[in-house]
Amino acid sequence: MSRQDALDRTVASLNEAMLDDARWPEASALLEEVCGAKGNILIFSGDVPANDLDLFFVKCHQHGEDRRDWAREYFRLYHPADEHVPRLIELPHGKVVPRASLFSESERKTSPAYNEGLPRYDMRDGLTVRLDGPRGSRIVWGIGDPVGADGWTASQIEIVARVLPHLRQYVRVRSELAEAGALGASLAEFLDNRCAGVIQLDRDGRIVETNDGALKLLRRKDGLRDEWRVLQAVWREDDSRLQRLIARALPPPDGRGTNGSMTVRRSVARQRLVVHVMPVTSPVADYCTRRVAALVLIVEPVNRTPIEPELVEKLLGLTPSEAKVAVLLAEGRTLRQIASATGRKYSTVRTHLKHLFAKLGASRQFEVVQAVLALSSLPRPRD
Repeated sequence: MSRQDALDRTVASLNEAMLDDARWPEASALLEEVCGAKGNILIFSGDVPANDLDLFFVKCHQHGEDRRDWAREYFRLYHPADEHVPRLIELPHGKVVPRASLFSESERKTSPAYNEGLPRYDMRDGLTVRLDGPRGSRIVWGIGDPVGADGWTASQIEIVARVLPHLRQYVRVRSELAEAGALGASLAEFLDNRCAGVIQLDRDGRIVETNDGALKLLRRKDGLRDEWRVLQAVWREDDSRLQRLIARALPPPDGRGTNGSMTVRRSVARQRLVVHVMPVTSPVADYCTRRVAALVLIVEPVNRTPIEPELVEKLLGLTPSEAKVAVLLAEGRTLRQIASATGRKYSTVRTHLKHLFAKLGASRQFEVVQAVLALSSLPRPRD
């Protein structure tokens, strides 16, 4: 099998794992094989200070075997003082570096993480990369030690770089499915989901079925429309890109489709729609005997009534500064964006976040956001 064939097979497996997380161990094993690594760990988290934890999910595997025991041990024993983590999260998006290069020469002599933990997990001589995640989140992919005795070759690092967009897309789609409450859903069950628009396409790219959310959007021609069973974007520039995404997702007779995402302008001044197009690699017959070959997931940003910091301050017992940080978090801002928007130092915003955790009994940014968004449904006090 050529390197390109191995990469195509890996990407196809990632596409399958987007819709069925039980396929992740297989995808993980193929990632290791194509990159020439002994294992890997995928971390999806909030934008928190370096050695703090706000984990959405962690997937640690070696040769397809689930090693969550290693992940738990690492986060318990080594992560709080792991010297390379602060440097890792400051890396530019998509820059692949040797993990050992993020330790200083003196740290390599004394660091428990470098000398005990990482060798135990076959990770010390591996690679690492940080990716920008959805809504200000953070994705870190840790690649295990190289299989070969000669270290990493240029061709291996090139393969790692080519995998990154697909890995990031996997996390983005899994995140959207989680937000829509659709994790673990079958193709038929996707259509019952009320939190996202879902459209099934056949092998010719024609619409097979839609759920209620997608049907409402299409009928309003609110960014997307149905023209004789063909999904189109209302704006010509958006439609050109959408048709390319759909064409790439539909698997050719002798190959596999690829996934992709884009935003679509609305017919009125509203937030753009987020559209994910994913191939269905094992087509299934529906009641009309046509086959579902691709799935379109449409995420509509929730239009909530703006939440006033004064209300959050009063109802949650926060200081004005803490309330402002909480509201900006709920709007999807990262800690660094909040620091820039408020003119405060990043360290000051981190301190406010710690106070929020203590006052709200929270341990993750997500819990703070939930507490604030819950107030959006309360009636506003009368003057």
